[in-house]
Amino acid sequence: MRLNKFFLPIIFVLIAPAVTLGQKAVKAGNVKLKLITDELSHPTAMAVTKKEPNLLFVCEQEGRIRIIENGKLIETPFLDISKEVVKKEGYEERGLLGLAFHPDYATNGKFYLYCSVPSAKGKGTDHDAEIREYTVSKSNSRIADRTKMRKVLIVDEPQSNHNGGCLQFGADGFLYISLGDGGGQNDLHGEYGNAQNLTNLLGKIIRIDVTKEPYAIPADNPFINTADARPEIYAYGFRNPWRFSFDRKTNQLFAGDVGQDKYEEVDLVTKGGNYGWRPFEGFHSYRPNDPQPKDHILPIIEYPHTEGISITGGYVYRGKAIPSLNGKYVFGDFMGPVWNLSKSADGKWVRTKMSISRDAGYWHIYSFGEDLKGEIYMLTMLLESDKGAIYKMVP
Repeated sequence: MRLNKFFLPIIFVLIAPAVTLGQKAVKAGNVKLKLITDELSHPTAMAVTKKEPNLLFVCEQEGRIRIIENGKLIETPFLDISKEVVKKEGYEERGLLGLAFHPDYATNGKFYLYCSVPSAKGKGTDHDAEIREYTVSKSNSRIADRTKMRKVLIVDEPQSNHNGGCLQFGADGFLYISLGDGGGQNDLHGEYGNAQNLTNLLGKIIRIDVTKEPYAIPADNPFINTADARPEIYAYGFRNPWRFSFDRKTNQLFAGDVGQDKYEEVDLVTKGGNYGWRPFEGFHSYRPNDPQPKDHILPIIEYPHTEGISITGGYVYRGKAIPSLNGKYVFGDFMGPVWNLSKSADGKWVRTKMSISRDAGYWHIYSFGEDLKGEIYMLTMLLESDKGAIYKMVP
């Protein structure tokens, strides 16, 4: 049943029957969603710092970073680059898409963002994807110093969609960045698309060292000694890896890769891995006339477009408030369903649907967040009220 805009601040959540690939689900227990704020606009990413654990930093797609302090939204943005960012009214995949704080933020004050800006080349390029470095103000930790911005990396984007845009620092201290295949449908870029082409960064997850300017290549990047391959590439063969995250306990890298016609997928990403797009969509052959990749890595799960249309990757739960979710990967779909993944005794992944799903037209799930305690947040757009809302999963 669709709810109107006058909703309750706490939504009760039950675990619904599982949808699995032939495996019996493990019941995950009951959780609730607690509303943190519904005063945002198109929240695309959330990040936290060890320096000030009571602050949640949230990206608004239009080009602002907002701060939520102890559950209250601060009026003045941490950073506002809305006049620089490409973001039109209506459905749009460009804008301020990613945020990550340097592991040494407490001492160096540096943070990084992914944003879409007008193309410097013009014809043939829709926009530029920029990875920027900023520094917090020395006099006010709730304001960024815009005068110290530097551009770390610029990528030409041929079309407006499939931008990836997720930023995460790994336990190795390097910055990981997701980039989509360049947009449009079917990755019609060059002879066989961008995702399988190692000469560019599109359709990839890349890894760079931001301690050098503009950046350095980690010595163990998988293609650093491969001729005609970009050394920044960590893994490839993605269509649109919109959100990815590390399991803080195991350091495993989970990515939700948005599908084309029929299937959405979750990938467990390893260094040098090829994840199959565009010859494959999920477990299925998609372009049989393309050169078929050797030993490409299949997703750990897929789901069909009868259940959703665009995957939103989440986090492995490592908090203490909801023991029944411990070790489970929580993720959702843009249209509203939410699931968790767990590994059964025989090593197969089990997908369990969580009944916080809403009717189409109630909300869009843009992203997920994780605080320093390992608790998980859900970033949504409430369509009937046109409000951006953040919820926290609570017991």
